[in-house]
Amino acid sequence: MRKEQKNDVELLKTWRLVPAATMGSTVRAKGILMELRARVPAPAKKSLDLDGGEITLVMPASQKAEFHAISAIVANLLDGIERLPVIPREIQDILTITTSERHRWLADGRLPSAGTRTVRLNGRARRITFHVFDPKVVEDILDRGVVDEWRDEDAITKAENRRRAAYQAKLTRSLKKSKPAKVRTMADADASKLDGWDEFGRDGFLK
Repeated sequence: MRKEQKNDVELLKTWRLVPAATMGSTVRAKGILMELRARVPAPAKKSLDLDGGEITLVMPASQKAEFHAISAIVANLLDGIERLPVIPREIQDILTITTSERHRWLADGRLPSAGTRTVRLNGRARRITFHVFDPKVVEDILDRGVVDEWRDEDAITKAENRRRAAYQAKLTRSLKKSKPAKVRTMADADASKLDGWDEFGRDGFLK
């Protein structure tokens, strides 16, 4: 909500989010706002907003004491906010990666987890647990630009797996084709009911 639309509000304070905190991500900036709202008293949650790259607190003049109390809480929380763990949707936006890439690179260790976090979904009893990431590690990955290298590695691995699967399938077909023909036995001959066999069995061997 923009300041020019707040003519009826007399108390306003803003805090600029430093680049180290957002890493150029609007999703991360919104995540910081949600974190702040979760830490202030419920009546003040909607008094906090995100305006561009700034956190704003707007309250009526009649709540001057509450305004100063909330301002102190927000200022304290923003001190060192760049160390706030990065959650899944934020790291995907910061690194421009997909959900499947995040899962794959987390599983093979390329995206090291900084632990897990459990939250309750709004308005529901259900809780979800997810991995979070160290912002310093995320920033390092971003600065080194290794995401493209990881994608190239994945493409090579995928192609190699396809070649191995194709070779295995070809080998299996080849083994089936080269399987020796079944040797016919007397029982097989009996089963085929050769002409004269019954008479031969009755009369015995030729003398």
